[in-house]
Amino acid sequence: MTVSRSHNSPRGLFHNIKFFVLCHGLVQLAQLLVSGYLKASISTIERRYGFSSQKSGVLASFNEVGNTVLIIFVSFFGSRVHRPRCIGVGAILASLGVFLIALPHFISGPYQFTGMNSQNCSAHEKKAHEDVFPVLLLGQLLLGIGGVPIQPFGISYIDDFASKRDSPFYLGLLFAVTVTGPAVGFIMSSVTLRLYVDIDKLSSDAIPMERSDARWVGAWWLGFLLAATFLFLTALPYLFFPRNMPRPESPEDTNDPTSEDLASKKSEETQEVTLLQFLKSFPRTALRTLQTPIYLLVVLGQVCMAAMVAGLATFMAKFIENQFSQSASVSNMLIGGIDIPSAMLGILLGGVIMRRVALTVRGSALMCSVVVFISILTAIPLLFLGCSTPDIYGVTKILAPGNSSCSEEAFNPVCSSNQVEFRSPCHAGCRLNPSNQEYIYSNCSYAGDVQPRSCGSGCSNRLVPFMIFSSMTCIIASLSQTPSFMMILRTVKAEDKSFALGIQFMLFRVLAFLPAPVLYGRAIDSTCIFWGSKCQIKRSCHYYNLDQFRQRFLGLQVFFIAGGMLCFFLSYLVIRKNAKQSEGPANGSGIKERDLQNSLSQQMLLKDPESHQDAVEKV
Repeated sequence: MTVSRSHNSPRGLFHNIKFFVLCHGLVQLAQLLVSGYLKASISTIERRYGFSSQKSGVLASFNEVGNTVLIIFVSFFGSRVHRPRCIGVGAILASLGVFLIALPHFISGPYQFTGMNSQNCSAHEKKAHEDVFPVLLLGQLLLGIGGVPIQPFGISYIDDFASKRDSPFYLGLLFAVTVTGPAVGFIMSSVTLRLYVDIDKLSSDAIPMERSDARWVGAWWLGFLLAATFLFLTALPYLFFPRNMPRPESPEDTNDPTSEDLASKKSEETQEVTLLQFLKSFPRTALRTLQTPIYLLVVLGQVCMAAMVAGLATFMAKFIENQFSQSASVSNMLIGGIDIPSAMLGILLGGVIMRRVALTVRGSALMCSVVVFISILTAIPLLFLGCSTPDIYGVTKILAPGNSSCSEEAFNPVCSSNQVEFRSPCHAGCRLNPSNQEYIYSNCSYAGDVQPRSCGSGCSNRLVPFMIFSSMTCIIASLSQTPSFMMILRTVKAEDKSFALGIQFMLFRVLAFLPAPVLYGRAIDSTCIFWGSKCQIKRSCHYYNLDQFRQRFLGLQVFFIAGGMLCFFLSYLVIRKNAKQSEGPANGSGIKERDLQNSLSQQMLLKDPESHQDAVEKV
């Protein structure tokens, strides 16, 4: 049966590599959309269930646990299994994990925000909140496990069964989707978080607060339901793709073996190595790879940059909310619409520079050192673009004698006409309405008339320059990604390249993507000046020392960028020293720079696309 005839039937549609590329683009978009949406919703989930930022960091990074453990086995079983079905089953499992992440909304009851003197605590409410975090962790774990086969199996399948002429184009499309997915997640959250969390349980007239209220919680769960449904639907076509697919002919394929011959050859080769032999050889090969000084320094530099990205991606929206008094919706729109596209632009420009200038390994190391150093210069001003914590009665200011009856758990910020904030109407001296036991926001003893909202930090006018410097830092720092990956490809033995990229991917997970969100969360928690509580249980932080928040959060950014610059510069010094001691090419590998330059982009995606694309996803 010819390829053209097979395209005319439903069965033939699943023998069409173009249809596979379309399906894979959609499933990757759905998977990465979830990743971006979770990070965009993390501050809202904190507020809803009273998590600390450190706890939120654990939640954000927990999907990496299953991913890190299983990626070794994926690299071994890659050509031994039915790849499309593995992708489909993995995506279905991931969609189940996303459904679980949304489940706490339905098992924990309505949102009970802290009242003025609320002491209404039930055993059911306490138990429901205790059960939420394990459910969220389980959902993240399933999401990570299910996502393991999607990118590596999909891209290797396309490489095997697409023509040589079309394969780079298809992979380029998938790379674009990889960058776009998280941005779509942030933008989608800017819509869902404008809706009240219990919109499915209350009519619009019964919503008890405005979006300007500091206690507002958006419908965080809605985006997860939509994303889970999308991911599940995109997984179904994979169950019908064949294990091997007819490969369209092109002039480049004339003298090459057919796809069936290639698959047969690969199968014979992979059967020669057992799983036990693979696991035994893993530590030895890893040690040999890590003993290459240039490789080790470059990977450590990339780990520093990845740790910076992982922390910022998780908590930047929370930072903008608190520092510049913006809603979660606006904060996520800024990140999805400005910062992520800026990073994508930097990556593309880095590739263009590499192609135009044809840099050697030594030149690449110098480029990485220079651009990362410049990004430090653009990041430092961010440390000063903010405001100090304003005076807040009941938090930073001594209470009046009449406030002694106010509940210690009270949190319902009100703002007076002269922009003085009180932690609650009680602290402002407002009177209770005897008929409904609600506070009257006029003629308060210490504030006069008040509005039920926070006064804010007074720094909203500095948001524009902050976003300008932030986007500049994203663009400049991202210029280092392509040359740093090229250095790895050119400084290890040819037979170790795939393994070297796999080790790099694991180090990203273990040293950056897993610990960085927790480290950033702990730094944020250390700046809290008033912890919320309910039912005598410590909840999320309500007020931060804004100077400390800004300095520690963005100080970590500068610290990691400086670490990356140091590693890249040391690699440059090592390469320069080796070049002086050798009469061979500067790249130290005996491979022509021109040939590597022409094939760099394709090699990076074909050898180990997971490690290259996953670094872009944490932006």
